Amino acid sequence: MESGFVAVFYRPEEKISPKTVEKTVEKTVEKILDSIRENPRITIKELTKITGLSRRGIEWNLTKLKKEGKIRRVGPAKGGYWEVIEKY
Repeated sequence: MESGFVAVFYRPEEKISPKTVEKTVEKTVEKILDSIRENPRITIKELTKITGLSRRGIEWNLTKLKKEGKIRRVGPAKGGYWEVIEKY
């Protein structure tokens, strides 16, 4: 370089324990399930506001919950509703 300077900033690594991540995921899943119980016709947009997740994050969680057999979709994408399966 002919003129100027370069500044390099380092920040300490954040150490997040797996238990913390697991608890956060569990709380998010519970928020989703509780919201569906309260309003089976809840939209993904409404779930994003409640949980603070992105649309893709909600879709990922819903897919996971469906695969685990905790929820199911009844009816079409528009006009259908969610059902929480209580046997889990």
